[in-house]
Amino acid sequence: MNIATAAGALALAWAAVAQTPVPPADVRGHGVSEQLVRRVNEAVRTMPPFPALPAGDAPAPAPAPVLVLLAGSEEELARLTGGRIPEWGAGIAIPAERTIVLPVHGRRNRDPRTLVRTLRHELAHIALHDALSPSRIPRWFDEGYARWVAGEWDASAEWRLRLAFAVNRAPPLDSLSLAWPAGAVEADVAYLLATSAVGYLLDQGGEAGLASFLARWRESGDMDAALRRTYGRTLGQFEHDWQRVVRSRYGWALALSHATVFWAFAAVLLIALYVIRRRRNAVRRAALSEPPDRPAFWLGEELAPPDGLSESPPPGHHPPDRPPESDTPRTR
Repeated sequence: MNIATAAGALALAWAAVAQTPVPPADVRGHGVSEQLVRRVNEAVRTMPPFPALPAGDAPAPAPAPVLVLLAGSEEELARLTGGRIPEWGAGIAIPAERTIVLPVHGRRNRDPRTLVRTLRHELAHIALHDALSPSRIPRWFDEGYARWVAGEWDASAEWRLRLAFAVNRAPPLDSLSLAWPAGAVEADVAYLLATSAVGYLLDQGGEAGLASFLARWRESGDMDAALRRTYGRTLGQFEHDWQRVVRSRYGWALALSHATVFWAFAAVLLIALYVIRRRRNAVRRAALSEPPDRPAFWLGEELAPPDGLSESPPPGHHPPDRPPESDTPRTR
C-alpha cells in the first residue's frame, strides 16, 4: 500500500462525519527523496476533513500553509527540532509556529499507513488549535482528539490500557492535566488515557454532541462552560465520572471476568499441561528404551567370577528354582 492509497482509505472512513478541511501544507524534505516529498504532499491534499471541528468564519482569511518537514536522519531530526522530540516519538507539531516535523528513517514512519496516521495526527493538532484559538487546550484533550481522528484507538489499545492498570503502570488520571510522562511506556499509557477521555465524550453524545461542545467552546472560549451547556456537568464532574468509568471499564478484574479471557486462559493452561506431559513421557520412553551399559545377558561377554571361586559351577549344580541349563547357546 502506498501513501496515496492509505490516505484514500482514511478519507472514505471519515467522509460521512467530516466538517473542517485539512489546512494546506508545504512539505519539504531534509535528507529524503523528492519522490517521498511529492507523495506526502499528495497525501495531505487528499486527506479527509477533520470531524466535529467547528468551521471558521466565512470572511476570515485562509490559514497559512502548515510547514511539514521530513527528516531523513537522526542528525536532521535533532537539527530541525532542537532535540525537542524523544527517541520514541513519531512526530512533533508546533501549532504556534504552524510547523510539523516527521522523522522518516530507521523504524519511524517507514510504513506508508503509519506515515499517513502520524501526519494526520500532527495536522489535527494544528487544526484543533486553529478552531479553538485563543483558548487554552488541555494536553489530554489535544492528544485524545488527535489520536481519535487518526484512527489510533482500537481493540489492541484497549488491552494495552487494561494491562497498564493490571501492572500498575497507569499514571494518576488527574495528572494528565499537569504533566506529560517522558518515558516511552508511561507516555503511551497517557496517550491511551487521553483517547479514552475523548471516547467518553463521544459515548455521552456521539459526534454531534462533540461538535456542539467544540462549537460552544469556540464561541465562549471557556471549556468548562461549554461542557456544562453540552453535557450538563462541570469539568470537575466530567473528570470524576471519566475516572470512574476508566477504572471500571479497563480494570484487570473486569477483564478476567470476561468469558473470552477465561476460556483463552484455560486454553493456554491446557496446552502448557499437554506439552509438559509429552516431555515427561518422552523422557520415560527414552529411559526404558536404552539398554544398560553391561547387561548380564549380553551375548559374547562373560562376567568374571569372584576371586577364589572356580570359573564353572560343580557338575549338576544349578540355582534354586531354576531348571538346569542346556549346553545349547541362546540366541535372540
